[in-house]
Amino acid sequence: MTSIDTILTHPGGAHKDEFLACSVLLALHPVPVVRREPTPDDLASPATCVVDVGHLHEPARHNFDHHQLPKDHPPTCSLSLVLQHLGLYEDARQFCDWLEATEWFDCRGLVATAHWLGADPATVSKLISPIDSTLLRRFALARRIAPGDPLWEVMRMIGEDLLGYVKSMRSRLDFIGQHAEIWDMEIGGGPAKIIFIPRTEPLPEEPSMGLDQFIESRGLVSQVIGTVYPDRRSTGYGLSRFRDNSRLDFTRLAGQPGVHFTHARGFVAKTSVAEVEQLKQLMIQAGTNSAVS
Repeated sequence: MTSIDTILTHPGGAHKDEFLACSVLLALHPVPVVRREPTPDDLASPATCVVDVGHLHEPARHNFDHHQLPKDHPPTCSLSLVLQHLGLYEDARQFCDWLEATEWFDCRGLVATAHWLGADPATVSKLISPIDSTLLRRFALARRIAPGDPLWEVMRMIGEDLLGYVKSMRSRLDFIGQHAEIWDMEIGGGPAKIIFIPRTEPLPEEPSMGLDQFIESRGLVSQVIGTVYPDRRSTGYGLSRFRDNSRLDFTRLAGQPGVHFTHARGFVAKTSVAEVEQLKQLMIQAGTNSAVS
């Protein structure tokens, strides 16, 4: 994005989409956020980024409003438009499960969103956090939020973390794609796939990060039952169920040579074993015939 000196959004009630859109923009442009109606000059100037107001979607002029879109348009909010402009929207939709729900809430409201989620509206209301309500209330009360203001600093942190997460997840999936092995095995009386990540130097800070998204991206959700990945606290490996698949019960490994931890609920274990064939044998020993069709 070219240089901007002001981020402008509408006054009055605040919603999560423009709050997050402004936060993302602040991570790239640490400028004041002004809450008022835009003037024609604001809309014409690329130096003023107009968010969620103005009835224009003109990325070249940094105008990011969605309210002029047709009623039957797929749910699209101001955050969607900003992420699209940054070339991060598709990755954000893949890695941030909350993004599509945010689009629905802003464009369709609570009741329609609850029905889309297959939930009761009252149930969805119980998930609203006081963190959300306080930040949005303080945002709504402000007319100008400048660097150094507590709210401005929090918004910038949120934007930095959001962008950092999306970009790091893309890098992480590329890394997993280069190094992952898919083990085709017989476990618990049926065929199964295990995703194995070997130890590398340097070791990623969170070796298991991104495995769920990688498995989804490869269309293997219905086939993978577990994962094996480097244990960041030792030279061994972590063994884990994929999405709590009941065909693996790691309590069955308690007391086995090289296994130094098994969770009481059976969903994870830690081992000092590093040889691939031995790791495969541990996964077979942890297998049960539960839910094998």
